Amino acid sequence: MKKQFLFLFLTVALLSSCATATLSEYPGVGRVKQYDFYSYDVPPAFDGFRLGFASDFHYESRFKRSTLDNAVRALKSIHADALLLGGDYGSKQGGDLDTLFTALSRVFTPYGTFAVMGNHDYDYCYSEAKDAMEKTNVRLMEHKSYKLMKDGQHIIISGVRNPFDLKRNGDSPSQHLPADDFVVLLTHTPDYAEDTNVSNANLVLAGHTHGGQVSLFKKYSPVKHSVYGNRFLTGWKENSKGTPVIITNGLGTSRVNVRLFTPSEVVLVVLHRVEKK
Repeated sequence: MKKQFLFLFLTVALLSSCATATLSEYPGVGRVKQYDFYSYDVPPAFDGFRLGFASDFHYESRFKRSTLDNAVRALKSIHADALLLGGDYGSKQGGDLDTLFTALSRVFTPYGTFAVMGNHDYDYCYSEAKDAMEKTNVRLMEHKSYKLMKDGQHIIISGVRNPFDLKRNGDSPSQHLPADDFVVLLTHTPDYAEDTNVSNANLVLAGHTHGGQVSLFKKYSPVKHSVYGNRFLTGWKENSKGTPVIITNGLGTSRVNVRLFTPSEVVLVVLHRVEKK
């Protein structure tokens, strides 16, 4: 029995090591994941516009300074026009959020950096995260929307305040925008896209799930970070109304520092206009 347990432990440890080992040039960051988003609604001026997206740092809990420097290098490499941050910057164990956001400020984007908070931030470090954002000119998007202008045209970044408190929040901020605007909705948890009417958003970006940290075939994970089970585990999904939702595996880990077939990642979303025939 002891031999069987030891064999199982070594097998899991080996698989975990292989799965978390990075093949990217940024040690500690498993990959740079690109999504190409095609839509008739992308304004012509924003054809090719690049949105960087990073979430779930849990800085200094599972995500250390050496990995932070490599994450910054990875974010710089995608040459994003705007950077979006999906929350969970700190954790119950703390973390120097000034250091985190000072490092992220080295990622220059012509249109700025926009952020929402995660559940760990609301529970443990809201004031620290907000102060660090203010010092580094990060726009905190708590039920706010911001218009990005280019050549006389625009898209809108809209951010959700605590998506776990639906009673306080009421409608999604995207629902108060003109229907013909192209809207990217930033929220910490993908559940929000199902719990609330987000039909006026063209694309939703979320984190929170960590891809399950351990998953099989990108569909099954023993750890559930969503009330919808593994439906919104990772990658490109749609809510029940057909709105696209991109869920990142995030950069840090939660609970235990293990990843199996769920590489940590930096995400790049490239917008493409499709012309109507």
